[in-house]
Amino acid sequence: MDNIYLVMLIALAVLAIADLVVGVSNDAVNFLNSAIGSKAISFKTIMIVASVGIAFGALSSSGMMEVARKGIFNPSKFYFDEIMVIFMAVMITDILLLDFFNSLGLPTSTTVSIVFELLGAAVCVSLLKISENGDSFLQLGEYINSDKATEIIFGILLSVVIAFSIGAFVQFVSRYLLSFEFQKKPSWVSAIFGGIAVSAIAYFIIIKGLKGASILPEAFSSWANQNLLQFLGLNFAVWTAISWASIQFLKANIYKIIIVLGTFALAMAFAGNDLVNFIGVPMAAYQSYIDWSASGVDASLFSMESLAAKVPAQPLLLLGAGVVMILTLWFSEKARRVVKTSVDLSRQDEVKERFQPNWLSQNLVRGVIGLNNGINYLLPTKVKNTIQKRFELPTGKRILTADTPAFDMVRAAVNLMVASVLISIATGMKLPLSTTYVTFMVAMGTSLADRAWGSDSAVYRVSGVLNVIGGWFMTAITAFVAASILALLIYYFEGAALGVLLILAIVLIVRNYIRGKKKTAEIKEDLKFKKAESSSMVGVIEESSSNVSEVMRRGSKLLAYTIESLGKQDLKGLKKAQVQSEKLSDEIEDLNTHVFYYMKNVDDTTAGASRFYLLIQDSLQDIVQSFDFIANKSYKHVKNGHKGLKFNQIRDLKKVEEKLLTLFGNVKKEFDNKTLENLPSIIDEKQAFLDYITAEIEKQITRTKESGSSPKNTSLYFSILLECKDLVEEITILLEKYFLEYSNSKKNDIL
Repeated sequence: MDNIYLVMLIALAVLAIADLVVGVSNDAVNFLNSAIGSKAISFKTIMIVASVGIAFGALSSSGMMEVARKGIFNPSKFYFDEIMVIFMAVMITDILLLDFFNSLGLPTSTTVSIVFELLGAAVCVSLLKISENGDSFLQLGEYINSDKATEIIFGILLSVVIAFSIGAFVQFVSRYLLSFEFQKKPSWVSAIFGGIAVSAIAYFIIIKGLKGASILPEAFSSWANQNLLQFLGLNFAVWTAISWASIQFLKANIYKIIIVLGTFALAMAFAGNDLVNFIGVPMAAYQSYIDWSASGVDASLFSMESLAAKVPAQPLLLLGAGVVMILTLWFSEKARRVVKTSVDLSRQDEVKERFQPNWLSQNLVRGVIGLNNGINYLLPTKVKNTIQKRFELPTGKRILTADTPAFDMVRAAVNLMVASVLISIATGMKLPLSTTYVTFMVAMGTSLADRAWGSDSAVYRVSGVLNVIGGWFMTAITAFVAASILALLIYYFEGAALGVLLILAIVLIVRNYIRGKKKTAEIKEDLKFKKAESSSMVGVIEESSSNVSEVMRRGSKLLAYTIESLGKQDLKGLKKAQVQSEKLSDEIEDLNTHVFYYMKNVDDTTAGASRFYLLIQDSLQDIVQSFDFIANKSYKHVKNGHKGLKFNQIRDLKKVEEKLLTLFGNVKKEFDNKTLENLPSIIDEKQAFLDYITAEIEKQITRTKESGSSPKNTSLYFSILLECKDLVEEITILLEKYFLEYSNSKKNDIL
């Protein structure tokens, strides 16, 4: 029986490594968001800076492990076997919960999850003990530190409101003073901003990042805490002077320096303070096992008072954890997806919105618009004009590409500075505060103040923020309930429950990993559609040719898969085809949105290129709508249980499909080569193709007169044939547009 605890310990060690991986994937948004969104420095530099910060922070996290040991429950009230049940339930729940949120691409709080998992498991085991002992349930307060849970809940509410509000206020003031033309300001303006920002980050590093570490002399840390104003004043004077000298003599970009320092500071604080969320429980379990095994007492009789004592740091374990975190940061695709959610919600420009509006977001936006109109009515015209001028975007032409920053370096610097100050203040006041909540809500507040949420995007962005916040509260509830259930199962069924739960955890994590890889592949496939950037007709023809080729490739796969699944009455396959067709439609719609920005940014002398780009996108949308119609019509027919197509109908459809796939292949080949010289020969085949489809329609009309024909069956068959006919006509129109402009451009080159 004693061997089960050794198995538990080994399982906890493995779970700790897995938890580090999923935890870093979630919390990477805390320190990567601003640097990646602003593109102030290269991605490789960002990762190196963050890695150094994580390594530095991991070695300074020794003082943070007490939460898992005695912060939530009173260890003297539990025996060793009960403590191990709590720890196992917590770790299995934590890894599954974080992996679930990462798969959705939503940032959540690892602090809240671990606290409420510990609380849920401890409450469950406490109630079981109370019940078995015949005691009153009112004695639960002797087992649980309920004050800590209450502080965490209030910390959630306060961090959401305060971080958002202060982030919005500081960004508004900073933008008003610096405007979007901040690079043109005198060097002393940037130097003062740099002095303030770097002072805030330096204070954050000392108060939050190195709290409890022995890296800085204790006397210095004590002096900094006791003489806060002198410390901040000295920092401001020194960093302002250094910033001015760097700008004046080294021509340095002080905003980039702030972003680098801020990224390092938040990465260090994450590793130094949030490491407990991932390895605190396994380390507490390891210490418990050492104490119990040395005692010779039965596991069910060994009281765990020893957990209340302070335990020395384990530098090698901390360093190993830091290495795992760094490797995860470099190689985790889920971390990129979580960061992308935060960056897209902060983006200054329009982006393909991920979240759909809901009733609450719609009414919140209406309310804020009404409030804004009221404030504008009260403000003097001169004040309004001054504010409007300060918040005007640069008037230069700007084509949106994958390399366009989501926001500028002023907002990135404010994000890092405000987050650093808020976390520092909360730490100094010993308030429980989630770094995820603070960094995310500061970023949302600065986005609002920077007018990144315009009338065309606000309802989607607010919906996204509400989704993320709702997920945070669900984290607490789910963590508590799930850890309680798992603790109950392990308590009663011991080894059997433990084995099943570990296998279940492995299966779910592997499944999510496979799905994540598939999702990543789909995202990379999405990026194959290219947004036009050239202002010349030849350039637009070349750039958009790849889009035509991609539509032909994916359309071929979609049509073939739909017809095959329809012939087999395969509802699952048709559902997959429907999802893929909707996905393709959304991507083309996203390209259509880009047409507005393209036309807005090209010169007036290139109206022909704009008109051609618009017509091409319209033709591509018509083609994709035909694919979507066929997939949806087929799916609804089978889903409703209607009579399937007959053998001869499927056979004839396959022949039509073969001809269409040949057509798609020929078109794809021409646009891949970008020669387009053979387009007339493809266009000339149009009438023969239409005549063939007309003959198939006549054949079905004859079949309709036969007995046993089905109206639903016939309607579906006619719908698919007519849509195939439309496809041929739409593709021909597209080819004619291309060849006409291609021929004209060739003539102009000769002239």
